[in-house]
Amino acid sequence: MKKTNTKLNVFLLAFAALIWGTAFVAQSEGGDITGPYTFTCIRYLIGAVILLPVIRIGDKTDFYGGNKPKNAEDKKQLRLAGLCCGLCLSVATILQQVGLYYGTSAGKAGFLTACYIILVPILGLFIKKDCPKIVWIAVGITLIGLYLLCINGEFKMEFGDLLELAGSFVWAMHILTIDHFMIKKVDPVRLSSRQFFVTAAVSAFPMFFVDMKGDFKNFLPAVAVALSGKAILSILFAGVMSSGIAFTLQIIGQRGVNPTVASLVMSLESVFSVLAGWIILGEKLTLREALGCVLIFGAIVLAQLPDKNVKQRDKTV
Repeated sequence: MKKTNTKLNVFLLAFAALIWGTAFVAQSEGGDITGPYTFTCIRYLIGAVILLPVIRIGDKTDFYGGNKPKNAEDKKQLRLAGLCCGLCLSVATILQQVGLYYGTSAGKAGFLTACYIILVPILGLFIKKDCPKIVWIAVGITLIGLYLLCINGEFKMEFGDLLELAGSFVWAMHILTIDHFMIKKVDPVRLSSRQFFVTAAVSAFPMFFVDMKGDFKNFLPAVAVALSGKAILSILFAGVMSSGIAFTLQIIGQRGVNPTVASLVMSLESVFSVLAGWIILGEKLTLREALGCVLIFGAIVLAQLPDKNVKQRDKTV
């Protein structure tokens, strides 16, 4: 059995968060041009397709530590994993997008979505997932940091905010579902591709009935808009980088990592989005936002301490 490199896996999760954070502008602009569901459907379809050659190469070289299904039971487990993870990803993405449509600000949506960091350990208690006390402390610090980073002004719950919070619950389910199937040694890239195909299929229904007004005559015009200059660049970036690469890194990175710690690391998405706006777009980074970033980084470092202690205890046994 291959030994899990926890530090490498945490790095992969952080890199996925970096991609998600920097991809925010592309997702926002692309969704405004094509329609939210059209953008979601196409980006995940692209993400699913680009992983197909990666799977073939992985089967021959084992460069990502894959686990090709060997029998009917393995194939059944992979189908189940793709369906469960895909449904979670579909619902979470749609709730997030509709919440934004109903007026939730990007910063507020980021904070409410990131509330999965507290929901993951709470839900984990129901499936007997232990969470060290120091990680709970790190979760609390991260929530404070996210509030400072994302919320400016009065915090008031609206309908769109409730959708974002509901989405946060499903994001937490997505993380725990991935953890469940990684324990069962499901191939990570195959799982990633399958969950994208499921998400694209689910998103196709609201794409047709909402973005295309339930009329097939609007299909070709929608395709033309999606292939236009800025839209296609946004879709490709979100499809290849944010979906194909980042979500696959999440699945690979979660192997052997406590799901609560994984959620903390992935909450860096909010930090990276602010830093990207500061560095790339020249947006100002306030003292409040800087303090929020520091708290989140500190909490993630704190959350790594239990793993080190466990290793030390194991050596003395």
